[in-house]
Parts: sequence; structure tokens; C-alpha cells
Amino acid sequence: MANLYITEQGAILCKTGDRLIVRKENDVLLDVPCNKIESVMIFGNVQFTTQAIHELFEHGIEMAILSRTGRLIGQITSPSTKNIELRIEQFKKYWDIEFRLNLSKIILRVKITNCLNVIRSFSYNHPQIDFSGETNEMKKFFDSIVTGIDINSLMGIEGIIAKVYFTAFGKMILKEFTFNGRKKHPSTDPVNALLSFGYTLVFNEIMSLLDGLGFDPYLGYFHSAEYGRASLASDLQEEFRAVIDRFTLYLINYGIFKKDDFYVNPKAEGMYLKRESMKRYFEEYERFFANEFKHPETSENTTFRKCFRIQAEKLANYIKGGSAYTPFLLQV
Repeated sequence: MANLYITEQGAILCKTGDRLIVRKENDVLLDVPCNKIESVMIFGNVQFTTQAIHELFEHGIEMAILSRTGRLIGQITSPSTKNIELRIEQFKKYWDIEFRLNLSKIILRVKITNCLNVIRSFSYNHPQIDFSGETNEMKKFFDSIVTGIDINSLMGIEGIIAKVYFTAFGKMILKEFTFNGRKKHPSTDPVNALLSFGYTLVFNEIMSLLDGLGFDPYLGYFHSAEYGRASLASDLQEEFRAVIDRFTLYLINYGIFKKDDFYVNPKAEGMYLKRESMKRYFEEYERFFANEFKHPETSENTTFRKCFRIQAEKLANYIKGGSAYTPFLLQV
């Protein structure tokens, strides 16, 4: 199943039978059965009927509401999937300092490993580009994770390594764009705009998944509890950030997006995809996340989207006292 993205301004999401209908004035823009949809994302000025929401609830489909530029505003979710036993254990583990520190180290180590694998994968096809300075620096700090005494020190290590990694990332941009480091809130250039948009989509998928499995997405372990932040979704997203990095490189280096696909929004003071370009982004995103590959642990056919669920279920088992948590490893 896939996500449904509605970007047509002035459109209305309604339903007929067990089918979702997107209309604008007298035209039907889309007609799709609910059993084909994983979640719904609406961007900007899109209306929806109460009947459509009831249908989403009945099928366990979550809906995210985003601004036209892709900023997550909120979600509408059914209460039927809440798992109070899991939430009780989740909150208990939050007060277990050793549990939090150990899980945080696992998350940070795999995030850095996945980033290094993005660099290694790129290097195989571009041996003329030297990444030794960045990779050596990342490896040096990687070893210090084991001896990290608290989460604040791990956050400091993460910040340093991220800066080094994005220096290497800039060397991997081969087309007309330039990248001078990670800039967000707002994104100041097309590369950062693509990264931020991809991170937002993955974050939303993970947050919806965690909520559906019965977690409280707002109580994390590596990312501290903070008003309005889905910290557990941020925790799990760290394992998959490198996936979006690789996807972004694909979009840029294969010329799928060019400078004229973006515009500067004077109100939001940032750079964003144009509406038609955003639709093309969704097509590429769905194709990329539906592409099958061998799971690094089981060797079974899987997709990145399936891996979101696999990792969330592993985390639930770990929190409830099950086997050690094994994170998602991006293959070279």
C-alpha cells in the first residue's frame, strides 16, 4: 500500500462507499479504494468531509496535515489502535537511565555507520573524489560513542559528526547545485530543500506507524522529551536519515530536479519545490520506497517502508523486555 498525497489547492477529500474521492469543483481528480492506501497527506488549502474521516478511521488510515511547503502541522488518527500495555512499559523505560543510554548509543552508532556507507557507496563509482579526511574524522569520533557517559555527550558527538558528514555530502553533488552545509528552518538552497522535505515525509510515516502500534510518539530516549516534539519518531528516524540522503543524491545527480523546480517563498523565507515539481517528487519517493531489496538480516525481500515497521516492532519488543534491539543497517 502507498501514501495518498493531495496537493491540489481547493480540492476536497470525500468518500463514496469504501472509496476515497478527491474532487475539485465538478471534476473528480482521484478515485481510489481505501484498501490501497496506507496514509493520507494533505498539503495546504485542501478540505475534507466528516464522512471521509470516518472512512479513514474505519480502515485504520492516518491523515497528516501539512502546509503547502511541506511543514507538518498535525495528524488525525483513530483511537482504536492504542496499546496501553506498551505505553506503560515505554514510560517505565524512560526513567531507566541505563536503558536510555544504551539505546541512544545503538541509534547513534548505526546513524554514523549508515552515513559512512553512503560515502563508501558513492566512492565506488567516483574513486577520484577524496573523502579520507571526512571518513577518518567520523571514525575517530565513532569510537568515542562507546565511552559516552551520558546522552548530552552523545548529542555533542552527533553534532560534530553531522557537520563533518555534510562536508563530505557536498562533494557528492555532481550537477548544477552547490551545497555548503546543512541549513534548515528554513532551507536556503535546493539541496537542503530536498533533504528537509524527505526527512519530513519519513518522519511523518514513522510517527504514524508508532502511533498505530500503540507507542506514545512524543516520549523518546535519545531525543529528550520536549513540548510539541515527537521524540520517539525522531529516535527511529535517525536510522533512516541516510536513506533520504542517498535518495536526494539520486534526484540531483541523475538530473531529475533542476534549479527551475524550486522557488523562494518570501513569507516562509526559504526555498521550496514548486507544486508541479512536488508531484514529481512524490512519484519518485513512492517508487524509491516501494523498490524491493534483500533485508540485511533475513535476506528476505523487503522495502524501506516495510523496514520502518520492522524496526518499530523490534523496538516494541525490546521495550517490553525482549531480545536486544538491532538497528537498520543501510547496505553499501
